Amino acid sequence: MSAPETLDRTLLRHFPLPHHPDDGDKEDRGRLLVIAGSRELAGAALLAGIGGLRAGAGKLQVATAKSIAPQLGIAIPEARVIGCEETAEGCLATGEIEPLLEAARGTDAIVIGCGLQHGPPLEALLDAFLAAGLEMPLVLDAAVLGSLAPRAEAVRAYRGGAILLPHSREMARLLECEAEDVEADPLTAAQTAATRFGAVSLVKGQYSHIAHPDGRSFRFEGGGVGLATSGSGDTLAGIVGGLAARGADPLTAALWGVYLHGEAGRKLSKEVGRVGFLAREILDQVPGLLED
Repeated sequence: MSAPETLDRTLLRHFPLPHHPDDGDKEDRGRLLVIAGSRELAGAALLAGIGGLRAGAGKLQVATAKSIAPQLGIAIPEARVIGCEETAEGCLATGEIEPLLEAARGTDAIVIGCGLQHGPPLEALLDAFLAAGLEMPLVLDAAVLGSLAPRAEAVRAYRGGAILLPHSREMARLLECEAEDVEADPLTAAQTAATRFGAVSLVKGQYSHIAHPDGRSFRFEGGGVGLATSGSGDTLAGIVGGLAARGADPLTAALWGVYLHGEAGRKLSKEVGRVGFLAREILDQVPGLLED
């Protein structure tokens, strides 16, 4: 494996985002499907969905638990919100898999995991999406990461390209090792996951590491301790998904997503304070950073 390259604005010149002309419309900027949220974690769907829009996606669909769908539709009036039946435990019911697959086929990128509940229904949903022959980038985060370890072959075979966004504890579950091992060498963990799953893989932390299955790797020095706050990971997943919906390949979407997320945290640490800014405040910084 090669030494990691430094992720900064200079590096990103080699990973340009798709250009959208001024006379283009929302269809040109892609459709994003976010499958997220549950009764107890409705905000995760909101943060990921708005993250996709702030990153420039043209159209947003959010599939979430029926119990929170009306409130989410009001909170994100720009989105089409799909209310899904849920189990007593709060998981999306397995009967919703086929309708969600049908919705996915008309999109350009998919985010799955933020605020979902662990359990067999989530695993059935994941299996169905991995086996459906879809060809758009698939961003996997949060709850869904806990089910990936025995599904490495299916993730490798996914034709649209997968992006994995774990923190160290989630990465430890992916690699079936101890979190301390990941924290001691996050670069190797990211590289191992990239190879094992055939996916662009991130280890979030003070210094974030991104690895591609072809052996390339990258290191971002981070946007400060304030980014370690509730909901921050949901915003990152949405930003990455929005960039992928616009047409960025999985590596480009991940690199830009990590950079934008980190730079937003850096700006907020100066404007608001080193700690105490909110995950929702990250999102308002993204459009301006895209134009810098």
